[in-house]
This record gives sequence, structure tokens and C-alpha cells, in this order.
Amino acid sequence: MSALYAPTLKEDPADADLASHRLLLRAGMIRKTAAGLYSYLPLAWRSLQKIEAIVRDEMDTHGAQELLMPILTPAELWEESGRWDVYGPELMRISDRHERAFALGPTHEETITDLVKGELRSYKQLPVNLYQIQDKFRDELRPRFGLMRGREFIMKDAYSFDADVEGMKRTYDQMYDAYSGVCDRCRIQAVPVDADSGQIGGSGSIEFMALSESGEASLVYCECGYAADEEAATALITVTDGPETHNHELELLDTPNVHTIDELAAFLDVPASSTRKAIALVDGEGDPVVCIIPGDHELNEIKAEHAFGSYHLMTDEELESFGLYKGCIGPVGLPEGIRCICDISLKESLNWVVGANKPESHYLGARPERDFAPDAWEDLASAQAGDGCPVCGKPLSAARGIEMGQIFQLGDKYSRALNATFLDKDGKEQYFQMGCYGIGVSRTLAAIVEQHHDDSGIAWPVSVAPFEVEVLALDINDDMVWPAAMGVCDQLVDAGIQTLLDDRKERPGVKFNDADLLGLPYQIIFGKRAVANGVCELKDRATGERTELPIADVAAHVASLVIPQRA
Repeated sequence: MSALYAPTLKEDPADADLASHRLLLRAGMIRKTAAGLYSYLPLAWRSLQKIEAIVRDEMDTHGAQELLMPILTPAELWEESGRWDVYGPELMRISDRHERAFALGPTHEETITDLVKGELRSYKQLPVNLYQIQDKFRDELRPRFGLMRGREFIMKDAYSFDADVEGMKRTYDQMYDAYSGVCDRCRIQAVPVDADSGQIGGSGSIEFMALSESGEASLVYCECGYAADEEAATALITVTDGPETHNHELELLDTPNVHTIDELAAFLDVPASSTRKAIALVDGEGDPVVCIIPGDHELNEIKAEHAFGSYHLMTDEELESFGLYKGCIGPVGLPEGIRCICDISLKESLNWVVGANKPESHYLGARPERDFAPDAWEDLASAQAGDGCPVCGKPLSAARGIEMGQIFQLGDKYSRALNATFLDKDGKEQYFQMGCYGIGVSRTLAAIVEQHHDDSGIAWPVSVAPFEVEVLALDINDDMVWPAAMGVCDQLVDAGIQTLLDDRKERPGVKFNDADLLGLPYQIIFGKRAVANGVCELKDRATGERTELPIADVAAHVASLVIPQRA
């Protein structure tokens, strides 16, 4: 340790909110260069190399082949696929001295498709699955949370080419198994969830979510096995009718100073589920839309994007220009030209409590088809805990997670756009059926720390630990302690155990604190009193369990613990 470049910090960094960010900085494993840009110091790099080795082994075992493509990709390929204009500001764009446009690759669907086009010519050459481990770039609006959301990050991205849909799905299933293996071997508790395919596209996608209260992503799951992230989740939403009115007629109600669902529910003394929430937006074509969803739910932004394109919520000025009153918008009596789209969960409900499109006024007893005619019924509301599982109907549970990896069924989206074809068994040109598969390697490092830490520091699993054992010589000048510690170190190294020796001239308390902060799986502690009795102390970092062992036996015992836990 006297030669190790691992500058530890005694205090938590002020701008580090997540445990992984805080502890990786404090343990001298990463350092910030700029917002979203980090250097990986030797200890973190050792762990990253182990994660990469696990990923490579799983990919190779499941039939993929490693290559390396340029990070810099020409704009022409992105224009050919149509993503140059639609990917968004996250795409880092640069120009060379000749004013030719390039992108720093956030992903490589275009590059890989162009690479194999003209090389894979026959169905007899398929399937092919190619992957790389490489730095990626995304111009995040708000890079934050350390390695969780950076502008430069390490990713494994793979791309498969099959002759038909059935073959694509077989490869997709193989990658599902490979990703499950990566999670298991990195000792990450992860849940595979149905996901939206986002900017990548395709017909089907699964995210591997590392469960963590600090995760950015929300997910719902059921004991039957159904799980989905909030963006893609569907649910059986239970809604309740509002108060009945006289003769079940529409009734106008003055609601002074009532502008939110909570205020409306309190004013009427009904649950929020008995009310209907209106969201006014402008769709991708510039047309006004009012969405109606259950009062106790939120609009799902991704579902809304699928339904309305690149929409935005109306500003106060836009509300006024369209004749809408903030806090009192509803489906009855909407100004002409405004579409009304209602969430499908409301289709069978009656007696809606809705805004009256008049200042400080609401309607009771509004009924679809009688009092207003929805332009369409769509799945718009976000699923949440307590909603019914779409598979078995039981209540869903909610959790938070870190997106570790995602797999996609692309179909012919990119092969068709880039005109990448092969000859089938009948000699006819066909577009490749593609899949793509990404794992955030640097994000996986952070996810491991999020799941394996305590108040004192990191508690690395053996499979991804920078070193497997730390030997603490509490007094390097003692003529019994130092030789005993060095002797055990030599035995551990001879047994192939990755060992870090704390040979610093520091007080025992400093060594103990640093050992717990760095979090190597096992600590072997040599103190004067113990060594004089021919023993040392073994500490299991994860459990805190301490055991006295004869110095002569400790190396063999530790090897018997470490080796079976390697990935």
C-alpha cells in the first residue's frame, strides 16, 4: 500500500449523493475531471478489468466474437439510418478540418451494419454476433450521480445478424442467458424487466435492473414473474366512480381555490381515484390535446411520446391561447379543435369528476359518450404499486433499480435503412434480422458498490474485488509482526491469491478504517499480542465476522474461501 496510488479521503465529497459515487471517491478509486467525466484509478481499473473479463467470458461462451470499431462515426451513416436528426442533443457531434460531420458513438448500430454489409452475403454465413467493449459518449443534459450518468462511459455493445425472425429470437434468448450470467457472477441482484426500446428501436426489449433504492429507474413487478420498468409497464388500474348526482345528470359545481387533484379530492371528501386528471399538451404536429387519466395516477411520458410524438406540456400562455383554464380542464365542453384522449382504464367507469373548462368550476357525474365523446382511448397512465398485474391480476409491487444492461430485438430496422442484405436459400435478397445488446461496464461497477456497502465503506464480492485479501501489519517495525505478515503474504501469492499488504507507517486505527473503506473481501490482521501467541485474526468484510487462526494455517484457509467464490 505504500506504493499504491489510491488517495483516500476522510470526509464525504460535498457533491456526491449516491453511496457508489461517495465511496469510490473516498476510496481513491475514481476522480472527477469534469461533469460526467471520470478517471479510473488503479483499484477501480482492476475491478473494471474483472467485470470486463466476466462479460467477455459470457459473450464468448454464448457464441459472440469480439472486435473493435472506431469511436468516431461519420454523419452519413447516421443520416442513412435517419437517426442524425432524431437521436437528439445527446448525440455528440463534431466536425473535422474539412467540415465533415462526425458523431462520437453512443451506440454502433449504423457502424456495424455498414461493416458487415457486402461481407455477409449468404444465409450459410449466419448467424453472426459481434461485440466490442469501448468508451461511449452521450451529451447528457445533467450528468450526475458519479458513474451512473456520465458523458463518457465504458460499455459492451453487441450486434447479431440472423436470417429470419426465429433465428433473431434464438440469439436474443442466448444473450438473455449471457446477461443473467454476468449479473450472477458479478454478485448483482438484478431483475429482468420489460422495457421501452427508446431511441434504439425494435419490437421487443428487456432491461436488467440492479435493485437499489438509489436507482434512477422505477419498476413494477409481481410474484408471478411479471416485471417491467415504469416506461413500458402495463397494469390493470382500478378506478372508482365519483359521487352520484340527482337523476345521474351532469352537475356543475363551484370549486373556489381548487386547482389540484388533492385539493379537489379533499373538497369533495372522496379518494383521488374518484377524480379524473386532465393534462393539456401540444403534440408533435403542433396540435392541442387534452389527456384524461385516473386522478391518482401520472401521465407516462414514454407512452405519451408514442401516442403524440415529440409533445410538450402546454405553457400558461398556450393554455390561455387555446381557451383552457389551469386546474379546471376537462373533457366536457372542450374548445373546438382540441382532441380529447382518455386512458383506457376509464372506459367502463361512470360519474366522472372533471374540470368544467370554466374558472374555479368542476363537473360531477360526467359520462363518456353522453356528455362528451373521446377521440380515442389509449394506454397513457403510469403503472404503480397496488395496480393489478396484467398477467395474473394480483397487486403489483414497486421498486427502484439501476439499468445495468438492455437487450433489443431490432428486426430489419437498420438493415433495411442501410440496405444490408444477404441471399437466402432460394437465392433471394433478404434484409438481416438484427438484435443489439448493451451492458454498461462502468455503471455495473457503481451498481456493485450500491448493493455491497455499509456505513464504513465498500464490501466487494470476491469475483470483482480489486484484490481478494488485505494483509494488515499493525507494526511494520516489530521483529515478530512484520516477518509473520510477509510470510503469509508470500504463501497467499504462491497460492494465486491477489493480495494487498498494508505496509504503511500508520496507526492501527487508520489501517482498520482504510481497510473497511477499500472493502477487500478478507482482512488478515497481525498484531503484537496475537503474533506472540502464534495466531492472527481473519475478518470477513461483508459479514464483519472475526476468527482467530494459527498463522501457519491462515493462508491455506483463506485460499479455500476465496477460490470457490471467483467468477
